Amino acid sequence: MLSVFSSPGHYVQGRDATAALGAQMVRLGIGGPVTIVAGGSAHRLLTDVWQRSLTEAKIDFTVHRSGGECSRAEIDRVTAAVRQSGSTVVLGAGGGKVLDTARAVADDLGLPMISCPTTASSDAPCSALSVIYTEDGQVESYQLGHRNPALVLVDTSVIARAPSRLLAAGMGDALATWFEARTCTTAHVRNMRGGASTRSATALAELCYRTLLADGSHALAAVRARTVTPALERIVEANTLLSGLGFESSGLAAAHAVHNGLTAAPPTHAYLHGEKVAFGVITQLVLEGAPSDEITTALDFCAEVGLPTTLAALGLADPDHATLSAIATRATGPDETIHNEPFDVDAPMVLDAMRAADALGTAAAR
Repeated sequence: MLSVFSSPGHYVQGRDATAALGAQMVRLGIGGPVTIVAGGSAHRLLTDVWQRSLTEAKIDFTVHRSGGECSRAEIDRVTAAVRQSGSTVVLGAGGGKVLDTARAVADDLGLPMISCPTTASSDAPCSALSVIYTEDGQVESYQLGHRNPALVLVDTSVIARAPSRLLAAGMGDALATWFEARTCTTAHVRNMRGGASTRSATALAELCYRTLLADGSHALAAVRARTVTPALERIVEANTLLSGLGFESSGLAAAHAVHNGLTAAPPTHAYLHGEKVAFGVITQLVLEGAPSDEITTALDFCAEVGLPTTLAALGLADPDHATLSAIATRATGPDETIHNEPFDVDAPMVLDAMRAADALGTAAAR
């Protein structure tokens, strides 16, 4: 099996980075016209900056407001708008689902894609992967594009103005990166790009984990104060670049499969991707029989940055057996990444691991 490392063509991060969008596109030889698929916050905060930056670079653009969910219906709507505009580039500006939609549209049309996240709430910006949901919020499928974004531009001034819960959720998503990468490397499974993990991907995943533990709480304090600090810059890089490269080039395992399982329970739909992944991390560690000090470190980190570690914290107070069985069954579906674990996993094992993880989270919160 060949080793494969996947990454965006160019990554730019920093204070007021959106002002450099046009110049960065020109430098990379990316012209227009561009369709900007924009979430609500992105449209409100960045329209004037896009106008200045892209006009100065002589790049024509149109803005299409996102419908919110990354569903097949939404992808079809945006695809039609891009075709009508005659655009040759698709730019996603907003949260993870907006970027996933823009990425899927660009892939379907064979166009280059630019990621401009307005939050650091997931590792979606650097990836070629789009997670497709049903209209009612359940994970439906993955769409792995032919190429990663041509440019990822991360404006930390904008991220500092987003709710702190979003940054914490991004840390929950990033927390899974090292544990899932380690599992996939040990199991010698194929990564998201169909190859073996490289040592560089594994090293980036581990650096992501160390950065979270070192800077997570300080970065969260910076966002609460709406300030850009070195700690925030490092966590934004961990949530976005390190986690994105680490998961795509190493692989996913139980933590994300448990997230997907949780989407089968409607009460969890109010919770963010990274919040559900955080509980998935604890479940994965229990499932793997990880050392107690490693589980304790993960629980302590989640408590420090406000990530859920119990089912009740995800809207499932005292869930019945049928609900947990539905979650476990969804998490162990035939195409789920939980089968990257280096041992056979079935639904009863996941159900027990979730119950044990919930008990550990409850005990740690007392």
